[in-house]
Amino acid sequence: MNISKSDQMIIKGISGSPGICIGKAYIVDREGVNITKRYPVSDDMVPKEIDRFKQAVSKAKNDHAKVIDSLDKDLGENLNILETHMVLFKDKLLYGKTIDTISHEKINAEWALRKVSGKVKTMFQQIDDKYLQARVIDIVQVSDKIMSYLFGAQDIKISDINKRVIIVAHDLSPADASQIQLERIKGFVTDRGGKDSHTSIIAKSLRIPSVFGLGLATTSVKNDDILIVDGSTGTLIINPDEDTLFKYEDRMARFQEYRADLERESHLPAVTKDGIALNLMANIELVEEVVAAKDNGAIGIGLFRTEFLYLDLKRFPTEDELLIKYKELVELMTPQSVTIRTLDINGDKVNPYLTTIEEANPSLGLRAVRFCLENQDIFITQLKAILRAAAFGNIKLLIPMISCVEEIIQVKQVINKAILELEHEDKIFNKDIPLGAMIEVPSAVIIAEHLAEHVDFFSIGTNDLIQYSMAIDRRNRQVAHLYQALNPAVLKMIKMTYDAAMKKGIDLVMCGEMAGDPINIPVLVGLGLTDFSMNSGAIPVIKRMIRSLDTQKAKKNAEKIMALNTVQEISEFILTEYKEILPFGETDES
Repeated sequence: MNISKSDQMIIKGISGSPGICIGKAYIVDREGVNITKRYPVSDDMVPKEIDRFKQAVSKAKNDHAKVIDSLDKDLGENLNILETHMVLFKDKLLYGKTIDTISHEKINAEWALRKVSGKVKTMFQQIDDKYLQARVIDIVQVSDKIMSYLFGAQDIKISDINKRVIIVAHDLSPADASQIQLERIKGFVTDRGGKDSHTSIIAKSLRIPSVFGLGLATTSVKNDDILIVDGSTGTLIINPDEDTLFKYEDRMARFQEYRADLERESHLPAVTKDGIALNLMANIELVEEVVAAKDNGAIGIGLFRTEFLYLDLKRFPTEDELLIKYKELVELMTPQSVTIRTLDINGDKVNPYLTTIEEANPSLGLRAVRFCLENQDIFITQLKAILRAAAFGNIKLLIPMISCVEEIIQVKQVINKAILELEHEDKIFNKDIPLGAMIEVPSAVIIAEHLAEHVDFFSIGTNDLIQYSMAIDRRNRQVAHLYQALNPAVLKMIKMTYDAAMKKGIDLVMCGEMAGDPINIPVLVGLGLTDFSMNSGAIPVIKRMIRSLDTQKAKKNAEKIMALNTVQEISEFILTEYKEILPFGETDES
């Protein structure tokens, strides 16, 4: 952190989505701000403090209920957590003890709540039970929500914001981000979060500047402070001086002009200077995103994340319900291809209506293909819907988190069961669709040649591949800086996967967020990759980058890059070698 003349403060974080915005701060989260002061209350004030606490709980609980109701028909990813919180609002340990503390110690409601929640937190942390230890987070979040009403602070109600502001929050969930209305919200910054989180993906699709992992944002910023958010470099500037303000106003105008140019060029093909055509497709989660994918020049859907159809309901969808969605998507994209990834729940996408065994490390547990193979009735239902939809268009089937050959063999056996059921039911379907394996764990890279004998294509999922390879949680601010796509180990694994696919004669596509970052494109093209799928908003930027590349030069430079040992060396090489063609905001001089 650097502090210059006047009150200007600069905090470096992690780029969430590119762009620049300037505006007033609007704080929607006060977690971690030490604004509670203990003061004694007289005997006649005790009932008033208790009543004030009860009213704060009632308001927080009612507001919470409204959120749950909205998520029933909207985004239900965190429904189970929210319902747990609803119970905690009247939990004896929190609610009852706070009232007792106000009565017996004759102190204000804020201090009593903080004191009680602190004791409960300590108590649960000392219990040798993973489930109960995890409950601490729920208690803290409920306590913070009640505290916000005691102070009259503004809680997270993104959809209710009715003025042009920049949101400052401790954290924003994907559901929060999806409420953002572009005519009101200029950008947002958070203390927590990391690169390529689901919130980042939504921010990129909205084309709204964002910076994550700032750590000090909510404690450093006050409501109505003037902020500059540079999402391209991951920088937040608080109360900028005049020189900085003028500089960024100019940069913002140039960025807007640059983006307008991109939109005008979105129809142009992704062909390099030496005439090599590359294929750029879109990653989507909802059928409604097809319009944006087409507008941005996608030549197909390289990744359709199907789990959001499941999380949107309070039950598993039926075969016919899934068929309607898949058929609609395929028909909208015909004759272009649609790659449908099978169900990838648990991990960071918890199923709100399925009772599962508590897992200490859910990302390493029963998720994705593992879940599907353990729950074959659910898996077969989805496979049957996909096979039926394939009768109406060009579908490819993609299996997530394959870690060994045995899994892909089992998957093929389940597919055969689904085919037999469809034949028995005399339904129209297409069984001759390409089968792909996602390469997103190190073991899959190591045995890629063996896996290639069982599938028609590979899809490199860099979001998880980087996370699992570097042994980091990209949502954890303390280690998020280690999430580096240009790490030499990551690049070597991509090359190993590419070499295996070429040797076995199968197709290869990269569908992780790494493909949507312009600075990565020269080395990826240099390694030989030609098929990419990304957030649709990134496609025009990547297209322009590709049209400025010479593949032969990229291949020679890739050899030099693969000999480098650190992320910094690789980044500096790319920034220097491709300085003239990197998009706006990728270099300090832009």
